[in-house]
Amino acid sequence: MSDEQSSSSASSRPPRQSRTGVTSTGARKAGSKSNRSRAREFALQGLYQHIVGHNAVLDIDRFTQELAGFHKADAVHYDALLRGCIENEAALDALITPKLDRGLAEISPIEHACMWIGVYEFQNCADVPWRVVLNECIELAKEFGGTDGHKYVNAVLNGLAPELRSAEVAHDRAKQQPKTQG
Repeated sequence: MSDEQSSSSASSRPPRQSRTGVTSTGARKAGSKSNRSRAREFALQGLYQHIVGHNAVLDIDRFTQELAGFHKADAVHYDALLRGCIENEAALDALITPKLDRGLAEISPIEHACMWIGVYEFQNCADVPWRVVLNECIELAKEFGGTDGHKYVNAVLNGLAPELRSAEVAHDRAKQQPKTQG
């Protein structure tokens, strides 16, 4: 028995996998989510309540903060996302709508909220790299949305990223270009 197996057996945990805390797609597993990822999840739930039930932000906030696991979330980021998206919903929708292939009313509320979060973070959270924003929103859509909804969120946010984070996107894409030999 190897050291890894014996220490793993001793603590009653399953053997370690090569990429602990990460799913086969590279997403973080539930137990290893960052406090910001958790904040996005709670904000998504709150935004869903706003979109579907037209609930007031204070009622949503009160309800959400009572949910199990909220204490593990980044409360400041959650608050910024929830309030920022609701207060700026018309401006967020104005950016999203041109990227849609159907009317906004035809978009799933989960996908709509994921897009709001992505656009809000592109605009207001410069400390979060654009690729992280994109990946986090895709993961939210995978976890909470319908089949293939994440592909739609990806397409819309990927279309908006060059507009909202132009220098950062251009820099990242330039780094990925194969260098030509002269």
